[in-house]
This record gives sequence, C-alpha cells and structure tokens, in this order.
Amino acid sequence: MMDYFGKDVRRINHALKVYSFASLIARKEVLQDSELLITDLASILHDIGIPVSEQKYGSCIGKYQEIEGPPIAREILGNLGASSEIVDRVCYLIGNHHTYTKIDGIDFQILVEADFLVNIYEDEMSADAVESVLKKYFKTSTGKSILRSMYLNTN
Repeated sequence: MMDYFGKDVRRINHALKVYSFASLIARKEVLQDSELLITDLASILHDIGIPVSEQKYGSCIGKYQEIEGPPIAREILGNLGASSEIVDRVCYLIGNHHTYTKIDGIDFQILVEADFLVNIYEDEMSADAVESVLKKYFKTSTGKSILRSMYLNTN
C-alpha cells in the first residue's frame, strides 16, 4: 500500500490510521482469526483505488473507489498468496466500503466504523454530524466507546 501510494503521505497516513482503529476494534470485539485477517487487509487497502479513480475520472468519490479498488487489491493479495476466500471477501469490502446498506458482517461493520473514526477528524465534522454518524452507522460497543471518548466526551 505504501509503495502504491508513493509520496502521497496524506493517503498513507489515512490508511494506517484506519488500519489501527480497525485492528483495535476487531481485537476488542474478539473476532476469529480469519475475520481479523480480513479486517486487517481490508482496512489497510480500503482506499487503494483512489489514484486510479483520480486519474480515470478526475475524482476520488466513494463510487469510483469502489469500482477501481478491488482489481488492484486482488492483484496485491494474489501476489502475497492469499487464499481465494480471503481475497474475495477483502475485495467485497473494498468494493462496497462506502455503501453502508451492504454491511453484512462484523468485518465490514468494523471497517466502516474505523473509516468514520478517522474521517470525523480529517473532515472536521461538527458535533451534530458526529452524533448522527454514531446513531446511524456505529454498532460495535468498542467503536461507539472510541467515538464518544474522542469526539463527544461522553461514555
């Protein structure tokens, strides 16, 4: 991922922060080993489609990331020898990580929560927007607790 993003420090930092939050939430929520691996891989690679999206469409909106990310992730994971089941699930998560109506598992839920935890800060969301995100999208007790302690000062 770092090689792929090159000198785009902002994107590298974003991916590493999302990975860190996802890893923390996944371990506190006691996921199985295969779910941990999928969560870790999807969180570090979730925005891998941004450079191609910007080049192809002149934009990195979520829709384009979801289109362009999975083929790149599939190649990276294939080169690393990941199983087809792992690759398919990670690519599904990357290919839908901005489509919240498709959340279908704890790995997907954690990816969304971790991405929001980083985006709240990076996008300087208002307290009202943070409250809305909490109510609409957060399901894990760990994710909720982190969001409240970082952004709402309540538990």
